[in-house]
Amino acid sequence: MYAIEAVALTRTFDDLVAVNQLTFTVQPGEIFGFLGPNGAGKTTTIRMLTGQLRPTAGHACVYGCDVVNDRQPLASIIGVVFDHQNIYERNSVAENLRFAARLYGTGRARVDAVLDVVGLQADAKKKAGKLSNGQKQRLLIARALLHQPRVLFLDEPTRGLDPHVARDIRSFVADLGAQGVTVFLTTHYMEEADRLCDRVAIIDRGRIVSLGTPAQLKAEMAAADATLEDVFIELTGRSL
Repeated sequence: MYAIEAVALTRTFDDLVAVNQLTFTVQPGEIFGFLGPNGAGKTTTIRMLTGQLRPTAGHACVYGCDVVNDRQPLASIIGVVFDHQNIYERNSVAENLRFAARLYGTGRARVDAVLDVVGLQADAKKKAGKLSNGQKQRLLIARALLHQPRVLFLDEPTRGLDPHVARDIRSFVADLGAQGVTVFLTTHYMEEADRLCDRVAIIDRGRIVSLGTPAQLKAEMAAADATLEDVFIELTGRSL
C-alpha cells in the first residue's frame, strides 16, 4: 500500500486551474519534497490530501483512506503543519497541547512525550505568545505528532527561521523519516530539499514537471556541478 496515492488530482477555482491532473505516489517512510514557485498549487494539493478541500476531479488516498469519503479515519493517521502559526497565544505551551490531546483522545503522558521530542519541556509553562518563532514552530510540530500520525504534512516548516533553528527542524524531520514516518514536505529552500528528501516533485502552474531523487534530477542537467536550484530554474523559468 502506498502512503499517498494521487491519480489525476485536480482542483479549479472558477476559471483558475490551481492543480491540474497530478498523478504520483509516495512510499511509506519516505521524505517526499513538493517544490514549486508561489502559486504553483502546493498548498492546494496539501489541503486536498488532508481532506480540507474537495478535489474538482481525480482522487487520492492516504494509506488507503479516500481523502473525500474517509475523512474521519484519514484525520487519525495524518498530522499537518501549515506555514501560519495558529496557536492559542494566551495559553501556555502545555495548555495548547493538552487541549489538542483532548481532541485527539490522547493522554497527558503523550503531551509530555512530544514536549521532550521537540525540546520544549523546559518551556511547558510559558505562554505560547512569548515563544520565539522557532519555538512556536516546534510547538506546532509537537501538536501534529500528538496522535502519532503515519504521515506528516509540513508546509514550509523552516520559513523565516534563524539558520540554527532551521537546522534543528531539519534534523528533527530527518529523524522522523528514519523512524518510519512518511513526511510530505514543501519548501522554498532547495538545499533543504536536496539534503532531506528521498524524492522530490517539482510543480509549476498546477502540473508536475519533474519527479525523481535529487541526484536523478541534477544528473539531467548538462553541468556536472548542477544544483537542485539550477534544475528548478531550468524547469520553471523562475527562481525562489
